[in-house]
Amino acid sequence: MNIDYSKEIATELKIKETQVCAVMTLLGDSATVPFIARYRKEATESLDEVQIENIQDRLSYLQDLDKRKETVLKTIDEQGKLTDDLKEKIEGTRDMVELEDLYLPYKPKRKTKATVAIARGLEPLADLIWSQMRISDAPDALAARFVNAEKEVLDAAAAWAGARDICAERVSEQAEVRSVLRDLYQRNGSIVSKVKKDKEEQGAKYKDYFDRSEPASSIPGHRMLAIRRGEAEGFLTFRIVVDKDRAVSLCKQRVIRGDGGTLGQHLNLAVEDGYSRLLSLSIEGWVRNELRKRAEVEAISVFAMNLRRLLMASPLGGKWVLGVDPGIRTGCKTVVIDDKGDLLENTVIFTMRGDAETQRAAETVRSLCKKYPIEAVAIGNGTASRETEAFFRQLPAEAINSAVIIIVNESGASIYSASEIARKEFPDQDITVRGAVSIGRRLQDPLAELVKIDPKSVGVGQYQHDVDQGELKNSLDQVVASCVNQVGVELNTASARLLSYVSGLTSAQAESIVNYRRENGPFANRSQVKKAPKVGPKSFEQAAGFLRIRGAKNPLDASAVHPERYALVKEMAKDLGADVPSLIGDEELRKRIDVGRYISDAVGRPTLVDIMAELAKPGRDPREQFEQVQFDPDVSKMEDLVEGMTLQGVVTNVTNFGAFVDIGVHQDGLVHVSQMANRYVSDPSEVVQVDNRIKVKVIGVDLARKRIALSIKQAT
Repeated sequence: MNIDYSKEIATELKIKETQVCAVMTLLGDSATVPFIARYRKEATESLDEVQIENIQDRLSYLQDLDKRKETVLKTIDEQGKLTDDLKEKIEGTRDMVELEDLYLPYKPKRKTKATVAIARGLEPLADLIWSQMRISDAPDALAARFVNAEKEVLDAAAAWAGARDICAERVSEQAEVRSVLRDLYQRNGSIVSKVKKDKEEQGAKYKDYFDRSEPASSIPGHRMLAIRRGEAEGFLTFRIVVDKDRAVSLCKQRVIRGDGGTLGQHLNLAVEDGYSRLLSLSIEGWVRNELRKRAEVEAISVFAMNLRRLLMASPLGGKWVLGVDPGIRTGCKTVVIDDKGDLLENTVIFTMRGDAETQRAAETVRSLCKKYPIEAVAIGNGTASRETEAFFRQLPAEAINSAVIIIVNESGASIYSASEIARKEFPDQDITVRGAVSIGRRLQDPLAELVKIDPKSVGVGQYQHDVDQGELKNSLDQVVASCVNQVGVELNTASARLLSYVSGLTSAQAESIVNYRRENGPFANRSQVKKAPKVGPKSFEQAAGFLRIRGAKNPLDASAVHPERYALVKEMAKDLGADVPSLIGDEELRKRIDVGRYISDAVGRPTLVDIMAELAKPGRDPREQFEQVQFDPDVSKMEDLVEGMTLQGVVTNVTNFGAFVDIGVHQDGLVHVSQMANRYVSDPSEVVQVDNRIKVKVIGVDLARKRIALSIKQAT
C-alpha cells in the first residue's frame, strides 16, 4: 500500500501537515531526531524533539498496520472469503486490535470444539441457528438428520450440542462483541488479588494485596506491576472481574435479533457458552496485557524522566579531583584525576584502623595534594562514606589545598568497574581503582561518566526488571542520546562510549574517531573528524554541530553553530568590519547585527536566533551550576536519626508513590506522596526531581526493616 500518512498524523498530533511532511522527508534521508530539532527548524517550523519522536512513532505504527493489512487481505482472499464489505472494513480500520478482530474468524485454527463439530458435519445445523429464521420443521426432527454414529453424533442432543459449539465460537469471533466486552472490562472491571494458600508468611511483602479489589480503570501502574510480580513469584493470584449477567446481556444484544427465531433457545445457550468458555478468558487476557502495557509505559516514563535529571546533573567541571571509594576492611581506594579526567596515580588509605594508620592516611593525602593541584575530594556514598568524609574534614585546609569535600552518588560505579568499557580504559588496573576513578569523574561530569553504565543500573527506576526490556532500552537510549546532544561533546577528551551517542555516529565510528585521535593527536578543528575512517559526509553533517573543540583556532568549533553556517557568521563579521573572534567577544558589535538582513531561502529566523545566542555564549553548558549538599555532620547512620529532626538531603529517585532521599545515613528515606506538600499531589515529579537539594523532616524510623519515613511539607 502506497499511502501518504502526513494528513492523518497531522490531525492526530494537532500540527501542520507541512511539518509532518518535512519530518518524514528528513527521517527518510537518515537524519536523526536531535539534528532535525536543532538544525532544521525552518523545515519543521521549530518542532521539538518530543514532537518529532511522536511523528516517528506514529509513522512506524501506521506503516506496520498497513503491512499487516496486506497479509490479512491476502490470507482471506486465498480462502475465497474476501467480500467487498469485509475488504472495506479492513482497509478502513486504523487500529491494530480492530484489524485482528476482523481477521479472527479467518485465522487458521488449532483443534477446538467448533472445528470438531464442523468435521462431524454439523455446520449446516449451526447455520440454521445462526440465521435466526423461522422454520417449519420440528426442531428434534431437524436435528435427527445430522445423527451419524460413524461421526460420533449419536443422537439429536449431540447434534444440538455440536451446532451450539460452532455458534459459540462465532460469537467469540464477532468484532463488535469483542469491542464492547473490552470496553466493559476496562471501564467496569475490578482487579481482585488473593494470596495463594499457605503463602502468607513467605509472601509477607505483598501483604497489601492478599485480599484486595480495585477498579481496573484507575489502578496505578506501580500497584499493577507489584501485583504482577507477586503473581510471578508464586505468592498471589489476580483476576479481572466484571458482572457476568451484564457481560452476557451485552453479547446477546449484538448477536440475537428479537427472540432468535425458532431456534432462539439454542442461540441463547451458545452466546452464554461463548462468553463463559471463550470470551471471558480471552478478553480478560487482553485487558491484563493492556494494563501491563499501561503500567510499563508509566514505569518507563518515570525511569526516563529520572534518568534525564540524573544525566543532566550539575557538573563540577574540569577540576583536579581526589576520587575516594570508601572501605573499612580493605581501606579507601584513592585516585588522582586531572582536569581532563585522566588517572595519574592511585593508592589505598586506611582511615579506621587506629591512630597510627589514620596518621599514615593523613600523610598520604597531604603528599598527594602537595604533588598535584587537587581542587575537590569526591567520596562515594556507599559503606563508610560519612566516616571517610569526617576523616577528610578534620584535616587542616592547607593539607588538602582547601579542596571542597563532596559525597557523590556512586550507584552503578561497581557495574562500570567490572565492565568491558572499564577494562578497555584501564587494562592494568583492578576493579577497585576503576570504581574510584568513576566516582571522581562522576563529580567532574556526571553525563560523560554515566553513559558508560547500563541505564538500568543507575538506581533511578521503579520495577525496571518487570517491564518490557526492549521498550525500556529504546526509551532510555533515546534519553541518553537527547542529553548528550543537548550538552555537546568535547571531541578531544570524549570516550568512544560518549561519542557513540552523538547524532549520526555509530559505535564503530566513535571507536574510529578515538583511535584516530590517539594516533594523530588532538583534533584542531571539526572538519578533521572526516579524516577518521568510517566517518563520511552524511555522518559529519549529523554530528558536527554537537561536537566541541575548546581552544580551537576557530572559536565556532567550541560552539553549537553548525559548520554549514560558518560562512554566514563570517559574513556577519565582515559586514561589520570585524572578524569572528571579535564578534564573539564584543556584545556592542553583535547588537549592530540586523538579523533580518541574513534571512534567505536556506536560513530562516529560528536558525539566526540560535546563532546569535551561541555567539553571546559559545558552547554554553545547559546544565545548572553545581550546588553542594551539606549533610548534618552529627547524623551519619540510621541510629543517629530521631523523629522530628530536620535535615538536608538530595533526591535520588522519584516514583509514582513518592521520592527517595539521601540524607547521609547509607539508607535512603522515603517521602510518600502524601507528605510532599500541603495540597493533593497526583504526581510526585510536580514537586521534586532527581538530584534536587531539599529539606526534609524525619517522621519515622524503623531500624529492623531499615525504613526511614520523611516529610517535605512538615519540614517547611
